[in-house]
Amino acid sequence: MDLNLERPGDHLFIRSFTGKGIQVVDEFYTSSIILSANEVIPDWPVSDVGNMTEEDLRKVLGLKPEVVLIGCGENQTFLSPEQMMFFYSRNVGVEVMTTPAACRTYNVLVSELRNVVAALIQP
Repeated sequence: MDLNLERPGDHLFIRSFTGKGIQVVDEFYTSSIILSANEVIPDWPVSDVGNMTEEDLRKVLGLKPEVVLIGCGENQTFLSPEQMMFFYSRNVGVEVMTTPAACRTYNVLVSELRNVVAALIQP
């Protein structure tokens, strides 16, 4: 699914998403990534929401977001109460959705200059 053909601003954006990977500007990633307007952290070692550790979540918060979008793959899953509290106790909003939906939402929020980080899981 192509999301964007042109660079919409001076920030990183998701150009396309397929079952094989995620294209951020001109780079293609086949493993899970953490993405902000200015930085990509490749090879994030998460393949399932249920297996995310506190250390995995700290890497996401290392980019100092106001809101985090977690793309959980092709099927909707939810965070555990403990994982939700990890974000809420730090005053960070979190939304969990399928990875294609997280890619689209990320592009909208980053184009609005929101301080968003997408944690995109590739199984």
